[in-house]
Amino acid sequence: MKRVSESRYYPVVKRELERMTARRFYFGVCIVLPLFTLFFMATIFGNGQMENIPIGIVDQDQTATSRTIARNIAAVPTFHVTQTFVNEAAAREAVQRKEIYGYLSIPANFEQKAVTGKNPTLCYYYHYALLSVGGELMAAFETALAPVALSPIAMQAMALGVSEERIETFLLPVEGSDHPLYNPSLDYSVYLSLPFFYVLFQVLILLTTVYAAGIEIKFGTAGEWLSTARGNIVVAVVGKLLPYTLIYTLMGMLANYVMLDILHIPFEGNWWLLNGLTVLFIIATQALGLFLFSLFPAISIIISIVSMVGSLGATLSGVTFPVANMYPLVRDASYLFPVRHFTEITQTMLYYNGGFAYLWPSAVILCIFPLLALALLPHLKRAIESNRYENIQ
Repeated sequence: MKRVSESRYYPVVKRELERMTARRFYFGVCIVLPLFTLFFMATIFGNGQMENIPIGIVDQDQTATSRTIARNIAAVPTFHVTQTFVNEAAAREAVQRKEIYGYLSIPANFEQKAVTGKNPTLCYYYHYALLSVGGELMAAFETALAPVALSPIAMQAMALGVSEERIETFLLPVEGSDHPLYNPSLDYSVYLSLPFFYVLFQVLILLTTVYAAGIEIKFGTAGEWLSTARGNIVVAVVGKLLPYTLIYTLMGMLANYVMLDILHIPFEGNWWLLNGLTVLFIIATQALGLFLFSLFPAISIIISIVSMVGSLGATLSGVTFPVANMYPLVRDASYLFPVRHFTEITQTMLYYNGGFAYLWPSAVILCIFPLLALALLPHLKRAIESNRYENIQ
Protein backbone atom coordinates (compact mmCIF):
# COMPACT_ATOMS: atom_id res chain seq x y z
CA MET A 1 0.00 0.00 0.00
CA LYS A 2 1.37 3.41 -0.94
CA ARG A 3 2.00 5.97 1.72
CA VAL A 4 -0.11 9.16 1.67
CA SER A 5 2.90 11.24 0.57
CA GLU A 6 3.32 8.95 -2.44
CA SER A 7 -0.34 9.07 -3.44
CA ARG A 8 -0.98 10.62 -6.81
CA TYR A 9 -3.82 12.65 -5.26
CA TYR A 10 -1.60 14.17 -2.58
CA PRO A 11 0.14 16.85 -4.73
CA VAL A 12 -3.21 18.04 -6.10
CA VAL A 13 -4.83 18.16 -2.65
CA LYS A 14 -1.79 19.95 -1.21
CA ARG A 15 -1.84 22.48 -4.04
CA GLU A 16 -5.54 23.17 -3.53
CA LEU A 17 -5.13 23.59 0.23
CA GLU A 18 -2.40 26.15 -0.39
CA ARG A 19 -4.69 28.03 -2.77
CA MET A 20 -7.54 27.92 -0.26
CA THR A 21 -5.46 29.26 2.62
CA ALA A 22 -3.95 31.99 0.44
CA ARG A 23 -7.31 33.66 -0.23
CA ARG A 24 -9.87 34.68 2.41
CA PHE A 25 -12.62 34.17 -0.17
CA TYR A 26 -12.49 30.41 0.35
CA PHE A 27 -12.79 30.80 4.12
CA GLY A 28 -15.92 32.86 3.54
CA VAL A 29 -17.68 30.48 1.15
CA CYS A 30 -16.61 27.29 2.91
CA ILE A 31 -16.97 28.31 6.57
CA VAL A 32 -18.64 31.68 7.12
CA LEU A 33 -21.52 31.46 4.65
CA PRO A 34 -22.59 27.89 5.58
CA LEU A 35 -22.50 28.81 9.28
CA PHE A 36 -24.47 31.98 8.61
CA THR A 37 -27.00 30.01 6.57
CA LEU A 38 -27.33 27.48 9.38
CA PHE A 39 -27.78 30.22 12.00
CA PHE A 40 -30.29 32.02 9.79
CA MET A 41 -32.44 28.95 9.16
CA ALA A 42 -32.22 27.85 12.80
CA THR A 43 -33.53 31.17 14.11
CA ILE A 44 -35.76 32.61 11.37
CA PHE A 45 -38.94 30.90 12.59
CA GLY A 46 -38.48 31.91 16.23
CA ASN A 47 -40.87 29.84 18.31
CA GLY A 48 -42.18 28.10 15.20
CA GLN A 49 -45.20 30.27 14.42
CA MET A 50 -45.66 33.54 12.56
CA GLU A 51 -46.43 36.22 15.13
CA ASN A 52 -46.79 40.00 15.31
CA ILE A 53 -47.57 40.49 11.61
CA PRO A 54 -48.35 44.22 11.20
CA ILE A 55 -52.02 44.91 10.38
CA GLY A 56 -54.41 47.85 10.61
CA ILE A 57 -58.05 48.41 11.59
CA VAL A 58 -60.57 50.65 9.88
CA ASP A 59 -63.29 51.41 12.45
CA GLN A 60 -66.03 53.46 10.87
CA ASP A 61 -68.60 52.40 13.47
CA GLN A 62 -66.94 53.70 16.66
CA THR A 63 -69.25 51.78 19.00
CA ALA A 64 -68.72 49.47 21.95
CA THR A 65 -69.14 46.47 19.66
CA SER A 66 -66.54 47.66 17.14
CA ARG A 67 -64.07 48.45 19.93
CA THR A 68 -64.58 44.97 21.39
CA ILE A 69 -63.88 43.41 17.98
CA ALA A 70 -60.74 45.53 17.62
CA ARG A 71 -59.50 44.43 21.08
CA ASN A 72 -60.16 40.78 20.25
CA ILE A 73 -58.19 41.12 17.00
CA ALA A 74 -55.31 42.81 18.81
CA ALA A 75 -55.18 39.92 21.30
CA VAL A 76 -54.49 37.35 18.54
CA PRO A 77 -50.74 36.47 18.63
CA THR A 78 -50.54 36.39 14.83
CA PHE A 79 -51.52 40.07 14.62
CA HIS A 80 -49.79 43.25 15.67
CA VAL A 81 -52.17 46.16 15.22
CA THR A 82 -49.84 49.02 14.32
CA GLN A 83 -52.25 51.54 12.81
CA THR A 84 -55.89 52.59 12.77
CA PHE A 85 -57.39 54.28 9.73
CA VAL A 86 -60.39 56.51 9.09
CA ASN A 87 -61.19 54.89 5.74
CA GLU A 88 -60.27 51.92 3.58
CA ALA A 89 -58.40 54.01 1.00
CA ALA A 90 -55.73 54.97 3.55
CA ALA A 91 -55.46 51.36 4.75
CA ARG A 92 -55.11 50.08 1.19
CA GLU A 93 -52.28 52.53 0.52
CA ALA A 94 -50.52 51.33 3.68
CA VAL A 95 -50.76 47.74 2.41
CA GLN A 96 -49.33 48.77 -0.94
CA ARG A 97 -46.41 50.46 0.84
CA LYS A 98 -46.00 47.26 2.93
CA GLU A 99 -46.35 49.20 6.15
CA ILE A 100 -49.01 46.64 7.06
CA TYR A 101 -49.90 43.28 5.51
CA GLY A 102 -53.64 43.39 6.01
CA TYR A 103 -56.49 45.23 7.67
CA LEU A 104 -59.96 44.69 9.11
CA SER A 105 -62.75 47.01 8.00
CA ILE A 106 -65.70 47.59 10.37
CA PRO A 107 -68.40 49.47 8.43
CA ALA A 108 -70.56 52.27 9.76
CA ASN A 109 -73.75 51.27 11.63
CA PHE A 110 -72.33 47.77 12.20
CA GLU A 111 -73.64 47.48 15.77
CA GLN A 112 -77.10 48.78 14.83
CA LYS A 113 -77.43 46.32 11.96
CA ALA A 114 -76.19 43.45 14.12
CA VAL A 115 -78.75 44.16 16.85
CA THR A 116 -81.64 44.55 14.41
CA GLY A 117 -80.69 41.41 12.49
CA LYS A 118 -79.83 43.06 9.17
CA ASN A 119 -76.78 40.86 8.54
CA PRO A 120 -73.91 43.37 8.57
CA THR A 121 -70.64 42.46 6.87
CA LEU A 122 -67.09 42.54 8.24
CA CYS A 123 -64.42 42.70 5.54
CA TYR A 124 -60.76 41.87 5.91
CA TYR A 125 -58.01 42.32 3.33
CA TYR A 126 -54.53 40.86 3.23
CA HIS A 127 -51.39 41.00 1.08
CA TYR A 128 -51.48 37.71 -0.85
CA ALA A 129 -48.47 38.36 -3.08
CA LEU A 130 -46.57 36.87 -0.12
CA LEU A 131 -48.29 33.49 -0.02
CA SER A 132 -47.11 32.32 3.38
CA VAL A 133 -47.93 35.61 5.13
CA GLY A 134 -51.23 35.94 3.29
CA GLY A 135 -52.27 32.40 4.13
CA GLU A 136 -51.41 32.94 7.79
CA LEU A 137 -53.41 36.18 7.94
CA MET A 138 -56.42 34.60 6.23
CA ALA A 139 -56.50 31.70 8.69
CA ALA A 140 -56.06 34.01 11.68
CA PHE A 141 -58.81 36.39 10.53
CA GLU A 142 -61.25 33.54 9.93
CA THR A 143 -60.54 32.02 13.35
CA ALA A 144 -60.77 35.32 15.21
CA LEU A 145 -63.93 36.52 13.46
CA ALA A 146 -65.86 33.23 13.59
CA PRO A 147 -67.48 34.06 16.99
CA VAL A 148 -68.42 37.50 15.70
CA ALA A 149 -70.13 35.98 12.68
CA LEU A 150 -72.25 33.77 14.90
CA SER A 151 -73.10 36.36 17.57
CA PRO A 152 -76.06 38.02 15.70
CA ILE A 153 -77.73 34.63 15.28
CA ALA A 154 -77.16 33.83 18.93
CA MET A 155 -78.59 37.19 20.01
CA GLN A 156 -81.74 36.68 17.94
CA ALA A 157 -82.18 33.17 19.26
CA MET A 158 -81.82 34.33 22.86
CA ALA A 159 -84.35 37.10 22.20
CA LEU A 160 -86.79 34.39 21.09
CA GLY A 161 -86.22 32.50 24.34
CA VAL A 162 -83.97 29.73 23.05
CA SER A 163 -81.58 28.35 25.68
CA GLU A 164 -77.81 28.57 25.24
CA GLU A 165 -77.52 24.77 25.09
CA ARG A 166 -79.91 24.59 22.13
CA ILE A 167 -78.20 27.52 20.45
CA GLU A 168 -74.91 25.63 20.51
CA THR A 169 -76.49 22.56 18.93
CA PHE A 170 -77.68 24.36 15.80
CA LEU A 171 -74.80 26.83 15.55
CA LEU A 172 -72.14 24.12 15.87
CA PRO A 173 -73.80 20.82 14.93
CA VAL A 174 -70.42 19.25 14.22
CA GLU A 175 -67.44 20.09 16.40
CA GLY A 176 -64.09 19.78 14.68
CA SER A 177 -61.13 18.13 16.35
CA ASP A 178 -57.70 18.71 14.78
CA HIS A 179 -54.89 16.19 15.18
CA PRO A 180 -51.96 17.26 12.94
CA LEU A 181 -49.72 14.33 12.08
CA TYR A 182 -45.90 14.48 12.36
CA ASN A 183 -46.01 18.13 13.48
CA PRO A 184 -48.69 18.46 16.18
CA SER A 185 -47.51 21.91 17.30
CA LEU A 186 -47.70 23.24 13.70
CA ASP A 187 -44.14 24.47 14.09
CA TYR A 188 -42.80 25.92 10.84
CA SER A 189 -39.23 24.98 11.67
CA VAL A 190 -40.13 21.28 11.73
CA TYR A 191 -40.81 21.07 8.02
CA LEU A 192 -38.96 24.13 6.66
CA SER A 193 -35.68 24.74 8.52
CA LEU A 194 -33.81 21.61 7.48
CA PRO A 195 -34.82 21.50 3.78
CA PHE A 196 -34.40 25.26 3.35
CA PHE A 197 -30.89 25.03 4.75
CA TYR A 198 -29.96 22.41 2.17
CA VAL A 199 -31.62 24.40 -0.61
CA LEU A 200 -29.30 27.32 0.20
CA PHE A 201 -26.41 24.95 0.89
CA GLN A 202 -26.61 23.45 -2.60
CA VAL A 203 -26.26 26.93 -4.12
CA LEU A 204 -23.03 27.46 -2.15
CA ILE A 205 -21.70 24.06 -3.19
CA LEU A 206 -22.46 24.66 -6.87
CA LEU A 207 -20.89 28.11 -6.91
CA THR A 208 -17.78 27.00 -5.02
CA THR A 209 -17.28 24.00 -7.30
CA VAL A 210 -17.42 25.93 -10.56
CA TYR A 211 -15.39 28.82 -9.14
CA ALA A 212 -12.59 26.57 -7.88
CA ALA A 213 -12.27 24.97 -11.32
CA GLY A 214 -13.08 28.05 -13.38
CA ILE A 215 -10.50 30.27 -11.73
CA GLU A 216 -7.79 27.90 -12.96
CA ILE A 217 -8.77 28.51 -16.59
CA LYS A 218 -9.41 32.23 -16.14
CA PHE A 219 -5.94 32.94 -14.76
CA GLY A 220 -4.10 30.44 -16.98
CA THR A 221 -3.09 28.02 -14.21
CA ALA A 222 -5.12 25.08 -15.53
CA GLY A 223 -2.07 23.61 -17.24
CA GLU A 224 -0.16 23.63 -13.96
CA TRP A 225 -3.17 22.07 -12.23
CA LEU A 226 -3.28 19.27 -14.81
CA SER A 227 0.46 18.72 -14.75
CA THR A 228 0.36 18.40 -10.95
CA ALA A 229 -2.00 15.48 -11.50
CA ARG A 230 0.45 14.06 -14.12
CA GLY A 231 -2.06 14.67 -16.88
CA ASN A 232 -4.80 12.59 -15.27
CA ILE A 233 -7.99 14.69 -15.32
CA VAL A 234 -9.76 12.39 -12.87
CA VAL A 235 -6.98 12.81 -10.31
CA ALA A 236 -6.95 16.56 -10.95
CA VAL A 237 -10.69 16.95 -10.34
CA VAL A 238 -10.95 14.59 -7.36
CA GLY A 239 -7.89 16.11 -5.68
CA LYS A 240 -9.22 19.65 -6.19
CA LEU A 241 -12.73 18.97 -4.91
CA LEU A 242 -11.78 16.66 -2.02
CA PRO A 243 -10.99 19.46 0.49
CA TYR A 244 -14.32 21.13 -0.24
CA THR A 245 -16.13 17.80 0.09
CA LEU A 246 -14.64 17.24 3.54
CA ILE A 247 -15.41 20.78 4.73
CA TYR A 248 -18.98 20.70 3.44
CA THR A 249 -19.48 17.24 4.93
CA LEU A 250 -18.60 18.63 8.36
CA MET A 251 -20.99 21.53 7.76
CA GLY A 252 -23.76 19.16 6.75
CA MET A 253 -23.26 16.98 9.82
CA LEU A 254 -23.21 20.09 12.01
CA ALA A 255 -26.49 21.23 10.43
CA ASN A 256 -28.08 17.85 11.09
CA TYR A 257 -26.94 17.99 14.70
CA VAL A 258 -28.21 21.54 15.24
CA MET A 259 -31.57 20.91 13.59
CA LEU A 260 -32.32 17.51 15.11
CA ASP A 261 -30.59 17.59 18.49
CA ILE A 262 -30.55 21.26 19.49
CA LEU A 263 -33.78 22.47 17.83
CA HIS A 264 -35.39 19.06 18.57
CA ILE A 265 -37.01 18.63 15.17
CA PRO A 266 -38.81 15.27 15.49
CA PHE A 267 -36.62 12.55 14.02
CA GLU A 268 -36.71 8.83 14.65
CA GLY A 269 -34.58 7.65 11.74
CA ASN A 270 -30.99 6.45 11.71
CA TRP A 271 -28.58 9.31 12.43
CA TRP A 272 -25.65 7.79 10.55
CA LEU A 273 -27.80 6.91 7.56
CA LEU A 274 -28.87 10.55 7.33
CA ASN A 275 -25.26 11.73 7.52
CA GLY A 276 -24.17 9.19 4.92
CA LEU A 277 -26.86 10.38 2.53
CA THR A 278 -25.84 13.97 3.28
CA VAL A 279 -22.34 13.14 2.02
CA LEU A 280 -23.87 11.56 -1.08
CA PHE A 281 -25.92 14.71 -1.66
CA ILE A 282 -22.82 16.92 -1.38
CA ILE A 283 -20.89 14.77 -3.86
CA ALA A 284 -23.85 14.71 -6.27
CA THR A 285 -24.17 18.50 -6.09
CA GLN A 286 -20.46 18.94 -6.75
CA ALA A 287 -20.81 16.52 -9.67
CA LEU A 288 -23.66 18.60 -11.09
CA GLY A 289 -21.52 21.73 -10.86
CA LEU A 290 -18.60 19.92 -12.51
CA PHE A 291 -20.88 18.59 -15.24
CA LEU A 292 -22.13 22.08 -16.06
CA PHE A 293 -18.60 23.50 -15.95
CA SER A 294 -17.38 20.80 -18.34
CA LEU A 295 -20.06 21.93 -20.79
CA PHE A 296 -19.16 25.63 -20.47
CA PRO A 297 -15.57 25.91 -19.12
CA ALA A 298 -15.66 29.71 -18.83
CA ILE A 299 -16.20 31.17 -15.38
CA SER A 300 -17.97 34.28 -16.68
CA ILE A 301 -20.63 32.08 -18.30
CA ILE A 302 -20.87 29.25 -15.81
CA ILE A 303 -21.44 31.43 -12.73
CA SER A 304 -24.64 32.77 -14.28
CA ILE A 305 -25.76 29.31 -15.37
CA VAL A 306 -25.11 27.79 -11.96
CA SER A 307 -26.94 30.63 -10.21
CA MET A 308 -29.96 29.95 -12.40
CA VAL A 309 -29.71 26.20 -11.75
CA GLY A 310 -29.48 26.81 -8.00
CA SER A 311 -32.61 28.97 -8.09
CA LEU A 312 -34.51 26.37 -10.12
CA GLY A 313 -33.37 23.69 -7.69
CA ALA A 314 -34.90 25.69 -4.84
CA THR A 315 -38.19 25.95 -6.73
CA LEU A 316 -38.30 22.30 -7.83
CA SER A 317 -37.04 20.76 -4.59
CA GLY A 318 -40.55 20.09 -3.33
CA VAL A 319 -40.20 22.22 -0.20
CA THR A 320 -42.62 24.97 -1.16
CA PHE A 321 -44.82 22.98 -3.55
CA PRO A 322 -45.35 19.19 -3.70
CA VAL A 323 -43.49 17.62 -6.61
CA ALA A 324 -46.33 15.16 -7.22
CA ASN A 325 -48.74 18.04 -7.97
CA MET A 326 -46.47 19.83 -10.46
CA TYR A 327 -47.14 19.80 -14.19
CA PRO A 328 -45.71 16.60 -15.70
CA LEU A 329 -42.96 18.41 -17.62
CA VAL A 330 -41.90 20.39 -14.55
CA ARG A 331 -42.07 17.29 -12.38
CA ASP A 332 -39.79 15.42 -14.76
CA ALA A 333 -37.36 18.35 -14.82
CA SER A 334 -37.09 18.23 -11.02
CA TYR A 335 -35.23 14.90 -11.31
CA LEU A 336 -32.24 16.85 -12.71
CA PHE A 337 -31.54 18.48 -9.33
CA PRO A 338 -29.86 16.60 -6.45
CA VAL A 339 -31.60 18.76 -3.84
CA ARG A 340 -34.97 17.42 -5.03
CA HIS A 341 -33.93 13.85 -4.20
CA PHE A 342 -32.29 14.80 -0.91
CA THR A 343 -35.42 16.69 0.13
CA GLU A 344 -37.43 13.56 -0.56
CA ILE A 345 -34.96 11.56 1.54
CA THR A 346 -35.15 13.92 4.52
CA GLN A 347 -38.94 14.17 4.35
CA THR A 348 -39.26 10.39 4.25
CA MET A 349 -36.98 10.02 7.26
CA LEU A 350 -38.59 12.85 9.22
CA TYR A 351 -42.26 12.23 8.50
CA TYR A 352 -42.50 8.49 7.91
CA ASN A 353 -39.45 7.14 9.74
CA GLY A 354 -38.58 5.37 6.51
CA GLY A 355 -35.45 3.24 6.34
CA PHE A 356 -33.15 2.56 3.41
CA ALA A 357 -35.78 0.32 1.83
CA TYR A 358 -37.78 3.49 1.12
CA LEU A 359 -34.78 5.71 0.35
CA TRP A 360 -32.75 3.67 -2.11
CA PRO A 361 -34.42 5.01 -5.31
CA SER A 362 -33.40 8.57 -4.40
CA ALA A 363 -29.94 7.38 -3.33
CA VAL A 364 -29.43 5.58 -6.66
CA ILE A 365 -30.36 8.73 -8.59
CA LEU A 366 -27.87 10.75 -6.54
CA CYS A 367 -25.19 8.22 -7.52
CA ILE A 368 -25.87 8.90 -11.21
CA PHE A 369 -24.68 12.52 -11.01
CA PRO A 370 -20.98 11.64 -10.44
CA LEU A 371 -21.15 9.24 -13.40
CA LEU A 372 -22.45 12.02 -15.64
CA ALA A 373 -19.64 14.30 -14.50
CA LEU A 374 -17.04 11.60 -15.19
CA ALA A 375 -18.39 11.15 -18.71
CA LEU A 376 -17.60 14.79 -19.54
CA LEU A 377 -14.12 14.93 -18.01
CA PRO A 378 -12.40 14.18 -21.36
CA HIS A 379 -14.12 17.25 -22.80
CA LEU A 380 -12.89 19.30 -19.85
CA LYS A 381 -9.34 18.06 -20.36
CA ARG A 382 -9.42 19.06 -24.03
CA ALA A 383 -10.71 22.49 -23.06
CA ILE A 384 -7.83 22.92 -20.60
CA GLU A 385 -5.21 21.83 -23.11
CA SER A 386 -6.60 24.01 -25.90
CA ASN A 387 -6.43 27.22 -23.81
CA ARG A 388 -9.32 28.63 -25.84
CA TYR A 389 -11.43 29.57 -22.82
CA GLU A 390 -8.80 31.63 -21.01
CA ASN A 391 -9.58 34.95 -22.69
CA ILE A 392 -13.39 34.81 -22.41
CA GLN A 393 -14.55 37.84 -20.42
